[in-house]
Amino acid sequence: MAEGSTVLLDPLLILRSSIASNNPPVPTTSPDASAGNATDNLALATHLHFSSPSHQTYELAAPTRFVSSSTPVDLRSIYFAWQKKDVAIPDYIASAQQLNEELAAPGGAGGRVQNLVFVERLDLITWLEGASDESEYITPLEGDEGRAAAAGAALVASGAAGGAAAVASAGGRTGKTIDPRLQEIYNGERRMGDRNTVLRGIKPTDFSHVRKSAEAFLGRTRARPSAPTAAAGTSLRPTSSTPSIPPSIPSHPKKPSRRPDPIILLSPSASSLLRMSNIKPFLESGSYQPPAPTSTTTILHISRLLPSIDATRPLRFILVDSPDQFKPDYWDRVVAVFTTGQTWQFKSYKWSSPADLFGRVLGVYLGWRGEEVPDSVRGWGRGVVNVGVDKWIEGRKGEGRWRDREVVETVWGQIEGWMKGRGWGANTG
Repeated sequence: MAEGSTVLLDPLLILRSSIASNNPPVPTTSPDASAGNATDNLALATHLHFSSPSHQTYELAAPTRFVSSSTPVDLRSIYFAWQKKDVAIPDYIASAQQLNEELAAPGGAGGRVQNLVFVERLDLITWLEGASDESEYITPLEGDEGRAAAAGAALVASGAAGGAAAVASAGGRTGKTIDPRLQEIYNGERRMGDRNTVLRGIKPTDFSHVRKSAEAFLGRTRARPSAPTAAAGTSLRPTSSTPSIPPSIPSHPKKPSRRPDPIILLSPSASSLLRMSNIKPFLESGSYQPPAPTSTTTILHISRLLPSIDATRPLRFILVDSPDQFKPDYWDRVVAVFTTGQTWQFKSYKWSSPADLFGRVLGVYLGWRGEEVPDSVRGWGRGVVNVGVDKWIEGRKGEGRWRDREVVETVWGQIEGWMKGRGWGANTG
């Protein structure tokens, strides 16, 4: 571990810094970081040693600030998710099951790897890579010391600093160094629930008493028939039994929550002109290429500026071809569904009927220019946008496909108009 005079950084921050500096941590079988204790088998490792930005060692079973289903995720699960960042979801799930069996076997380190759902895993990897500075699943550090530690980790990741420093307060003064033993106590503290865990508990909560208190405080209680009236030339004044109502109550604007990422669903059909292998260059650069015969990609994300929704910040869209890993609230974030006209695509959807689906979500059908639109697609009405691209000619390598850009702009315009009509804004979804 680091010396007592060195500030213990948060495990997530130091992991992010080590990834940015291209010095990944090394799993070890003991707190001693000597070469003889290093191992590549995560089932045998009990600690994780960092050499950058400073030499520190953490237990793999230690909880982190990353929260999944109101439960902190341990460092082993975080590191394992980072190791498997490039594999497909089925391979990631199979690897997690195999590692859990090895951990429970004789000689294993014990414990269990938590399997993160695809949106949580994508959010974690994006944050660790530095592509995003915020995460809806990471509990923020508390107080000025936490903000200073996060800022210090960012400096280390960018190369502006070479290691951990003493914690500084908001006024710029250098604070005292945190004792490592005290930091261990802080790490073991139970975190209180946030607004999501309180409002989405396991049993209904009666808030009628809050309403009664609010009515009394704001002066909205109904007048009683027996209430005394003021005589002529006199005025009622508050007494000990009549609370005084303040003339005005200062309002504190609520800080807007993080805007959810909209989701676009693709068709998994082999006959679809747009698949996971070619959808990103098509929507980003307006260049159509035929899809690859095979692709292991299951999640993509692209950014697009939609001026009528947010003229300053691009929206990040998540692209998937299957809703198998969806949580119930993810369907509220689906803004478009690309379809080939085959109804079997919708069997696993929340709305399996095309009439119900395209009454709530924008449909997009892309075919070859000049060919007839399938009767099934035409029968779904105005909820489905029909567009066509020029047929792909082998050997031309995409030459003369200047009309692809026009098609892409039409698709984005329809998506933007649909989102604006459904109430999407700069801070709301």
